[in-house]
This record gives sequence, C-alpha cells and structure tokens, in this order.
Amino acid sequence: MQPFLPTVSIVVPTFNESQNLPRLVGLLDRAMGEIPWEVVFVDDDSPDGTWQVAKQLAREDARVRCIRRVGRRGLAGACIEGALSCAAPYVAVMDADLQHDETVLPAMVAKLRSDEAEIVIGSRFVGDGSSGDGFSAGRAFASRIATRLAALLIGRRVSDPMSGFFAVKREVFEAVAPRLVPSGFKILVDILASTRGKVRIAEVGYRFRSRQEGRSKFDARAILDFLGLLLHRVTGGTVPVRFLFFTIVGTTGIAIHLIALRVGLLAGFSFDTAQSMATVAAMTSNFHVNNLLTYSDMKLRGTAALAGLLKFYIVCGVGALANIGVASWLFDSNESWWIAGIAGVVVGATFNYTMSSIIVWRQQQN
Repeated sequence: MQPFLPTVSIVVPTFNESQNLPRLVGLLDRAMGEIPWEVVFVDDDSPDGTWQVAKQLAREDARVRCIRRVGRRGLAGACIEGALSCAAPYVAVMDADLQHDETVLPAMVAKLRSDEAEIVIGSRFVGDGSSGDGFSAGRAFASRIATRLAALLIGRRVSDPMSGFFAVKREVFEAVAPRLVPSGFKILVDILASTRGKVRIAEVGYRFRSRQEGRSKFDARAILDFLGLLLHRVTGGTVPVRFLFFTIVGTTGIAIHLIALRVGLLAGFSFDTAQSMATVAAMTSNFHVNNLLTYSDMKLRGTAALAGLLKFYIVCGVGALANIGVASWLFDSNESWWIAGIAGVVVGATFNYTMSSIIVWRQQQN
C-alpha cells in the first residue's frame, strides 16, 4: 500500500473553534481539487474540545491530523510546531475562523510549484483582494499602523505583511524556524524579517470574510506581542521578547510603588512602613500583570497563582539585594552615582527575570 504523500500541508492553529472545523475540512476538500493535501490542526488544549473534534475528523479522513498542545499557548508557536511536523514540500498557514478564502490556495501553491516564489502571501490589498466586512474599524486602523511598522522591520515592500494566510516552501520555513519567536502573534512578519530579503515573494489577492463562529484572537496581548517582536528584531534578536515585557511591567511597577507610598504617608504611616507597603503593592501588581501578559501562555491559576506570588516575593526580594549590592560596590569603586544606579537596576531586573522564569513560571521560556 502506497503511503499518503500530500503536496501541501495546511497548518491551522486553533483555540475554541470546534464548530468551524468540520466545515473547513469540507471547504478545503472542494477547493483543493486534484492537489494532494492534508490539514494539521494545532490546538492549544481548547476548553470547548476543539482538539476532540479534530481527532474525530482524523479518524474519518486520513488527510486530517491534530496536534494537541498542553501547557503552551500562542499562535506563532502553534504554527511553528505544525509546520515542522510536516513532510510535504509546501506548507500553508491559515486560520480556522473561515475568514481566509480557501479557494485561492491552489493559486498560491501553483506559484510555489512553478518556482515563481518561495513565499506566497494571501493579501487583502492586491488585485481582487479586500478586507470586506471582516475587519472592525478599530482593527482596520491597528492593522494599517502595524503594516507600516512591519515594512520598516522587514525592509521591503509587501502589501499585506500582517496577513495570517500564506504558503511557503518547507525548506525555507525550516531554515528560518530556529530564529522565529514562538510567543508572537504575526508569524509572517517574523518569517519575512528572518529571511532578510533573500527569498522571492508573490502575493495573491483574496477577500477577507466575516467571522462565522468563535472569537477573534486579536486583543491587547496580540498588540503587545507584535510590539515585542518589533523590539526583539530591532535589537537583533539579542533581547528575548519576554524580557522586554518583564522590564516594561517592572517600569509600571514603579508608578504603583510611588502611588502606594504617597497614600501610605497621607494615611499617617511612618516612611519605613509606607515604603514596605508600597514595595509589596508593586511586587503584587508586577506578578499579576506578568502572569496575565508576559507569561500568558503558562498562566498560573488558583492555588498555583498564590504559590507563584509568594515565590515572586522571594525572588524580587533577593533581586533587590543584588541591585543594592552591585550599585553600592560600583559607587564605592568610582563614585559615579548614575552608573552605579543603572548597573544595579540592570542586574536586579535580569536576576528577577531569570529566577522568575525558573522558579515562578517553570516551563520552558522563549
């Protein structure tokens, strides 16, 4: 019996989209025609049982596969894992919300097979492409701004670098995969930035459809992920995205600290008492914001969150001692207060981030 060898693997990241999967498989079956294909649903352990639906479909159709990720979240990471699990010469990425037009996939694959391009982007802004009714006004505005920022990052003109609908030669994807950021939201931008202008790109217009079921993954966290990716790439990839978020959260903690300190003093507490209360308030705020944003893909809940908060207190307490120790040593050595102060902050922040990643949020960091 000859093994099934698809020409294209269609990677579809999913979260709480169980109702869309059967219809999407049917649409792909009609759209792909004679092209051998498979679809790989990569599900982040959806509470609505999306992975169960995907596995049921896989039992009925050999062209359907499912990867269930437990304890990990993130659209880019799901796309990376799905693509790297494929053996087909071409890999396409699309959403499960039925907003991407599957009927243009054959044209996208044809451009790859003819070697016209190594990456083909499904674009809302070329030819007959349109965002139609698929975008709210707010999301459309955010997309325009993000597109301009992305163009600066990738250093070349692409009409729709923010598209979540694209196809790529597998060897190209595998070459850039080690440089991609798994915690990102817009993986195409990361791929284009990672290829450094060395690949040929084509675009195929499509009409962005209205959402049928499920909820949009575009939220405040997605915006922060994109900004983090930009900063990560601007720094040459030397600064992890999580560390950037962790540092930003720490900066907001300063404001919380000062507000709490002022409130404590106005309430009649001594400075030492007010300062201690403000420190605890700032650390508590930092923990919860980091848990919500920086480590959203491994968010602590319930008793685990309480235990994590206590560990965070300890980590930050030791980090404060490291901050003071390094700053004091440098100040005694050269008497430059600002160099000593900055060095102390850097050491403290680096210590807090590293130990928080190891002790508080234990899973593998990106």
